[in-house]
Amino acid sequence: MTAATHSQTERAIELFHALSDETRLEIIELLRKGERCVCELTDTLDAAQSRLSFHLRVLKDAGIVRDRKDGRWVHYELDPEVFEEVEALISAMKPLAVSRSEACCA
Repeated sequence: MTAATHSQTERAIELFHALSDETRLEIIELLRKGERCVCELTDTLDAAQSRLSFHLRVLKDAGIVRDRKDGRWVHYELDPEVFEEVEALISAMKPLAVSRSEACCA
C-alpha cells in the first residue's frame, strides 16, 4: 500500500465512522437546511448537551461540520466540500470491470 493509498484509507475510515451513527446523521439532516445554533440542535434532538457535544465533536473532527461562536452561543453548519470528498471516496471504491480472462481462476 502506498502512502497516498494509506492516507486515503485513513480519511475514509474517519469520514465513514463519523457518518455511521444515527444521531450524527440526524444532526447532518438538520444542518442541511442551514446553520443552526447548538441550542436549536439540543431542543430539536431532545438530547443532553454532553451527548450532543460528543457527536458534534466527531463531526467537526472529521471536517463535516464547522462552527462559529457568537457570544455565548455556538452555531454549526455543514462543510459542502467534504461531501464532494465522500463522493470521490465512494466513486474510487466502485468495482472495476474485469474480463473473465483476467480473473485469477479462469
